[in-house]
This record gives sequence, structure tokens and C-alpha cells, in this order.
Amino acid sequence: PSLPEYFVVPSSLADQDLKLYSYSFIGRRMPLWSWNHPNGSALVRMANIKDVLQQRRIDQRICNAITRSHPLRSDVYKSDLDKCLPNIQEIQAAHIKLKQLCVNEPFEETEEKWLSSLENTRWLECIR
Repeated sequence: PSLPEYFVVPSSLADQDLKLYSYSFIGRRMPLWSWNHPNGSALVRMANIKDVLQQRRIDQRICNAITRSHPLRSDVYKSDLDKCLPNIQEIQAAHIKLKQLCVNEPFEETEEKWLSSLENTRWLECIR
């Protein structure tokens, strides 16, 4: 119910394969083409695959389909965002600290240390 009604699917990846592969992803969160750039770059979100033994085969099949769909046939660059981005709890904590800084503190009293207080919220790291 939380997935979009329509999906962009590389033409070389059959619908029945995608349905079959969806059972392998945590929460059945199959790969989702999220963003496209005119130069052919794309952002595809993909959940982790439950079965480590199947992971390589499924991952390779999907990445090959994406590569074949790229106008320049460029290889897929993968990044594990869990390792390089803050989690939702960290973002929420930073947002709360930012709100406290901006709403609860009189600016005149904190002007001298405001930038360091802003840095300490870690909000700028989250939005970077």
C-alpha cells in the first residue's frame, strides 16, 4: 500500500521476473526508479535482499537490466545509503534541536554562539 501505483521497469526485465524477485526483498520493496536526469543518470532505490545466497544473482540481473536501459550503457554505481546517511531517528533528533534553537532561544542572547549551536544540532549534516 505504500508503493506507487505505477513503476518504471527496464524493458529487458520481465514483469513476472520482477514479481518473483519482489519476494526476495525485505518488505517486498522491489527496486523503484525514483529519479531521472537527461544525461541518462538515474536513481533507483532498492531494499536489501533477504536471502544472501540469492542476493548476487538477483542484484546482478536487476543491475544488468538497468545498464541495458541506460542510453550510454553505463555501468550501475551502487551505494549503501544505510552506511553513509543518517537514520530517521538522527534526523528527527537534529530537527528537534534545530527547532529549539530557532524557537526557544532569544536570538539576541545567543547571537555570539548561534553558529556553533546550529552546528551542534547536526541539522546541516542531515540536509547536506
